[in-house]
Amino acid sequence: MPQTDWRLSGEWIKNCNCAFGCPCDFNAPPTKGYCKGLLGMHILDGHFGDVRLNGLSFFVVVDFPGPLHEGNGTVQAIIDERATPAQREALFGILSGQNSAEGTIFHIFTLIVSKMLDPIFAPIEFQFDMPGRRAKVSIPGVLETTDEPIKNPVTGAPHRIQVMMPEGFEHRLGEICSSRIASTGGIKFDVPEGHGTLATVTQTPQGVAA
Repeated sequence: MPQTDWRLSGEWIKNCNCAFGCPCDFNAPPTKGYCKGLLGMHILDGHFGDVRLNGLSFFVVVDFPGPLHEGNGTVQAIIDERATPAQREALFGILSGQNSAEGTIFHIFTLIVSKMLDPIFAPIEFQFDMPGRRAKVSIPGVLETTDEPIKNPVTGAPHRIQVMMPEGFEHRLGEICSSRIASTGGIKFDVPEGHGTLATVTQTPQGVAA
């Protein structure tokens, strides 16, 4: 059971190497049989116990050799270098899953991850426009990723699609977009065109609240 009360409200990004739509969200195998990507958020309002986390960002880069539910994943956390020692400890308290109920996203990660690389503390540039399906995360020397609208293959016009997950453990409503990823930290890979999801979320020890 959760030990410390916490809450994170903010802007959420998930980018990966799958085709648009990310089969994992539908309990289907990854497009290429494996999963390389990232997820994370910019915290607009958050706390862990009495430690405030407003304005910080964190991301987790992932590498799974097969479907996520089969486990054996490798992950590396990237934490905003502006976080104080207390804030770093608070974020690790959340990411560890030790303060989350069973079946929530951070608890699930403890079950499917077999290797955790040392975290990286670095400056994070974050841009987010959910209605426009555009976002950017720049962490020099570690991670560069962008999101933009999916384009109609014939006309080139922007295409818009949303995925609603009423019981989702990651988000409730996501704008689907096209992503590019260049990961050069401990987990190295390049995705010229992949799936992206942008969402506004509130995560709690009991799961997604909004």
